[in-house]
Amino acid sequence: MFASPYLPEPADPHAFSSAPPARDRGPIGVLFINLGTPDQPDAPSIRRYLGEFLSDPRVIEIPQWLWQIILRGFILTRRPRALAPRYRDIWLEQGSPLLVWSQAQVTGVQQALAAQGVHVRTALGMRYGNPSVGNALQTLRAEGCERVLVMPMYPQYAASTTATAVDRVSACMATLRDQPELRFVKRYHDDPGYIDALARQVQAFWERHGAPQRLLLSFHGLPRRTIEAGDPYHRDCMETATLLKQRLGADGDKVHVSFQSRFGAEKWLEPYTEPTLREWAKQGITDVDVMCPGFLADCLETLEEIQMQCRDAFLQEGGRQFRYLPCLNDDPVWCAHFADLVKRHLAGWLDGS
Repeated sequence: MFASPYLPEPADPHAFSSAPPARDRGPIGVLFINLGTPDQPDAPSIRRYLGEFLSDPRVIEIPQWLWQIILRGFILTRRPRALAPRYRDIWLEQGSPLLVWSQAQVTGVQQALAAQGVHVRTALGMRYGNPSVGNALQTLRAEGCERVLVMPMYPQYAASTTATAVDRVSACMATLRDQPELRFVKRYHDDPGYIDALARQVQAFWERHGAPQRLLLSFHGLPRRTIEAGDPYHRDCMETATLLKQRLGADGDKVHVSFQSRFGAEKWLEPYTEPTLREWAKQGITDVDVMCPGFLADCLETLEEIQMQCRDAFLQEGGRQFRYLPCLNDDPVWCAHFADLVKRHLAGWLDGS
């Protein structure tokens, strides 16, 4: 009888004909993914982070042979040193704000689910930098998770954020022989809980401090050509803004939209945030509030670019009062809504089907 070189000879010749033991499906895992951050606010750490981030072809959509010459020859030789003081200005005692607040949010979601009797394993992975997506997946697998929900921490879909997170998870899966079952969340820009959390944040702030003349919703920008190529990001942002305006009722008239973090010389989504604020000040608008709905956790783009740079620009042009409303971070109302969103996407898994 031919003996397979791949399977050991069973001690009991009838072993393969007997009923196999029940398979343990293990706990459900939820993998949260955010963009990423340097490990430390110094030039070497920033260089490593930018080298990974800006080498992603979904982030910089020009021929890679040309871009790598620009990136390695110019950007990575200068940009890290320039960014280091900006990162140091926002760094928290516990570490990078993006990492600290993202982890606090993940913990809040897990606790909110547990309060409803839903017990899952959670892990946070950064698309670029640490903790990596691969390590986060390994953690969930080590805990026995045979089913994993992938939850990008980007409410609005873009190829340069959500899609590249999916790419990275898929690349990690390609290295596994025994892959877990996966589900991916594409977007939740119009989720009622998300809109409610944003509105409550605005209303609570205005109840304590008074309303401004205008509220600027600053979303991260993208090159216009990406939208013309079919990326739905701009539409997602505008739908979020429209729903928030409606939720604020009469105060919705104060809401305006702009786009920040422009990079390079080509045309990006407009209007641009800093020029908008400068122009408002010149027109006599003296009191503005700014919030960044597309960021779930505060980071360099919100704390330094908006709260510092844009504030200075507005005041330099004659503005009187500039207030930045923090991201949702670990807000308990949002964590509860986020938990509900996760729970809905776990439908079918929670009842054992």
